[in-house]
Amino acid sequence: MQRIDHPLPWGCPGTERRLSVFRFGSGPCKAYIQASLHADEMPGMRVAVELKRRLLELEAQGRLTGVIELVPVANPIGLGQMFQAAHQGRFELGSGKNFNRDFTDLAAAIAPALQGCLGSDGPSNVRLIRAAMQATLEALPPAGSELQGLQRLLLTHACDADVVLDLHCDFDAAVHLYLLPQQWPQLRSLAARLHAAAALTVEDSGGNSFDEACALPWVQLARQFPNATVPLTCLAATVELGGMADTGKPEAEASAESILAFLAEQGLIAGDWPSIPAGSCEATPFAGAQYAYAPHAGVVSFLQPVGAQVKVGDPLFEVIDPLDDRHTTVCAVTDGVLYARERLRFAQPGLWLAKVAGCTPIRQGRLLSD
Repeated sequence: MQRIDHPLPWGCPGTERRLSVFRFGSGPCKAYIQASLHADEMPGMRVAVELKRRLLELEAQGRLTGVIELVPVANPIGLGQMFQAAHQGRFELGSGKNFNRDFTDLAAAIAPALQGCLGSDGPSNVRLIRAAMQATLEALPPAGSELQGLQRLLLTHACDADVVLDLHCDFDAAVHLYLLPQQWPQLRSLAARLHAAAALTVEDSGGNSFDEACALPWVQLARQFPNATVPLTCLAATVELGGMADTGKPEAEASAESILAFLAEQGLIAGDWPSIPAGSCEATPFAGAQYAYAPHAGVVSFLQPVGAQVKVGDPLFEVIDPLDDRHTTVCAVTDGVLYARERLRFAQPGLWLAKVAGCTPIRQGRLLSD
């Protein structure tokens, strides 16, 4: 194992934050896994603890056939953002920016340099594109903030990987994934191994999140250079490991083993691994997800558990104003699975309270909420 520590720029005098990357194995293929980019989402970090322990064992056994980079703490900035005993890990406090938005658009940045360079040799094109990505990131002007420096480091380590897994969680949720629709056939086994309740597919959700910043450039470059062979080389997904309280040891161990078995399928780990479970959720468009809101303030009572299959008209939650007795029941507007609920129990204006993954698109434009 090799540990790589990157100092972040713009630290306050007398303080310094570092991004730590753990590199295991060697070989022609590479996987990159990071946890808790939203720093208040602890299940990914807990799974990373188990992954680190197991990767050390597998490396000692000589079973790693590729490089696996693990970043257990992908957001040291947000990890330290506490306000009155509440963790504020989703947004950078100084700027208000979401830590998982607005990563560098690599396709736009490197396309001019690739003009006339790509041909019919797919592997050669992959090498050229990855070299251009690395060169572009290295040539950027100095980072203007700690956040920008962090995002560049994360993308630099991930942009040459064959597999990228970004470990997150939702507030109160079943396990679910976000991925490109083109990559569902390859990622179905990961969803099955993790017993995911939903897999939401989208090419561009509107926020240039980390997984899309890694995978989408290959789609965009293939379209921009139709006469060249540009494989969809980076298999990337955001993996939502249940809810924020799901940090139990058995669950973390099981999730880690599922991820390792998936990496073995991709040719990164040798040896025998459990077969893929027979059942799997079906992928649905992210545009088909209902974000259910309350029509007024009040205390919230959920009427369905996470993971429940619901039909149009089924009640999701009720909201009750304790002073004037307004009482509203909010129902599903699509058939699907209730894959996430808000952790707060008092309705706030403009904040979703439940998410249902449906098959029929019902939203358009920017799909990500901040």
